[in-house]
Amino acid sequence: MSAILFATLAAPFASHAQDVTVLVQPGAKPNGPDVYPTIQNAIDHAPEPGANGRVTIRITPGTYHERLWIPRNRPNLTLVGLGKPEDTVITSDHFAKQSGGTFFTQTVEVLGDGFRAANLTFENSAGNVGQAVAVAVLADRAIFKHCRFLGYQDTLFANWGRQFYTDDYIEGAVDYVFGNATAVFSKTEFHTIAPGYITAQSRLSETEPTGYVIRDSHLTFAPGADGTAMTDSAAHKTAHGVFFGRPWRNYSRVIFINTNIDKGLEPAGWSDWNNGGILKTAFYAEQNSTGPGASPTTRTPDARKLTAADLKHFETREFLKGKDNWNPEAESAQLP
Repeated sequence: MSAILFATLAAPFASHAQDVTVLVQPGAKPNGPDVYPTIQNAIDHAPEPGANGRVTIRITPGTYHERLWIPRNRPNLTLVGLGKPEDTVITSDHFAKQSGGTFFTQTVEVLGDGFRAANLTFENSAGNVGQAVAVAVLADRAIFKHCRFLGYQDTLFANWGRQFYTDDYIEGAVDYVFGNATAVFSKTEFHTIAPGYITAQSRLSETEPTGYVIRDSHLTFAPGADGTAMTDSAAHKTAHGVFFGRPWRNYSRVIFINTNIDKGLEPAGWSDWNNGGILKTAFYAEQNSTGPGASPTTRTPDARKLTAADLKHFETREFLKGKDNWNPEAESAQLP
């Protein structure tokens, strides 16, 4: 590859002298120093940045049949697809029954703090075979922008740390965003492809600061996701269609704010997962929903009413600021 071409593809954005930028190009010589044949090879062998620096890995469009691991000792890592999100796909097909459990199935596992990703598709292509994770995020100050997350059950394991998702697309059917992170999803489309549950948040106590805030987003539904799809026997209404979520743990917390809801959501909104009074300890709420699926008068009576103080607390900057006053909106603006 010529120096001019590499400079065009790999030039960093918002770069500092201590930063490192490399390129993934299938067929390149392994171990760089500037161009790598696989994404994991670049993660493992890209030069260390200077103090407080960042490693940016720019990825040539294509389909990468890889399972990625971003370890804790690789903080401040950025993955950027060089094209539209659908142009660069990272995919695998592991599922729980095959792999020994849910948490051995992820296509991508993010453990390094300060992780960022843009213009990428993360996929678990196993389909309707049980738990099959596309991305597991157990990292603080993680940002995903212009990314697609594709799966069926347990697509995105957002489980630890502060996380910010903006202008993304998340697809699945059963518990397809789950875990116990402190996360905000902004201007994101949640596309449900079969009857199920969008979220399964797992806050353990009412004092934990964790939860999912979904704001300025859009809920869409594939044909039949409301439970009216054909079965092997006949067309019929199944036990349920699609819910906002169900509580994985007693103090599950999910809030929808300014969200457009297409037709297809169950009128009750929330499911108790056949667990009696668990909705009384969960914190489930919505504010200013719009669209044909917005039906505040039919929601479960245990759904919370948000106060002015609640709305302030669940603003992106406030909810994610932490002790270091993190500003995820400003950081995400640095991504393409």
